[in-house]
Amino acid sequence: MINVLFVCHGNICRSTMCQFVLQYMVEKIGAEENFYIDSAATSNEEIGNPPHYGTVNRLKKAGIPVLHHRARRVTSEDYENYDYIIGMDSMNMGNLNRVFKGDPDGKLYKLLDFAGIKRDVADPWYTGDFEATYQDVITGCNALLSHLGYGE
Repeated sequence: MINVLFVCHGNICRSTMCQFVLQYMVEKIGAEENFYIDSAATSNEEIGNPPHYGTVNRLKKAGIPVLHHRARRVTSEDYENYDYIIGMDSMNMGNLNRVFKGDPDGKLYKLLDFAGIKRDVADPWYTGDFEATYQDVITGCNALLSHLGYGE
């Protein structure tokens, strides 16, 4: 079982989009039994809230199911429970390193690093551009699957 946790600031836009996209991708290739996928926030701001309507609308447009999810905050215990903890931007990565007191087991990654792209996934909460975020998520999740031996 490969345990993947996506993390962003509020856990209502980018990380949930990644969670649902990767879940859809692994189901399409028949590998869902090999994965446990979840998402979390680095802040308390949106705890308990459902995914942002912009994320929901963009996923529905792509035919990707939106699963039941409520925003939660990442905990120090998550470090032990996940193999891959994937942040969306440099601020997320700094917060994750603080919560986990470093990364001794090399579990922390930035999503687009899997695709060899050295930039952040923009937060559509601020940009309003859910399409650009979706394209980055597709790129990053495809590259993650390839990294894990499930890609083309």
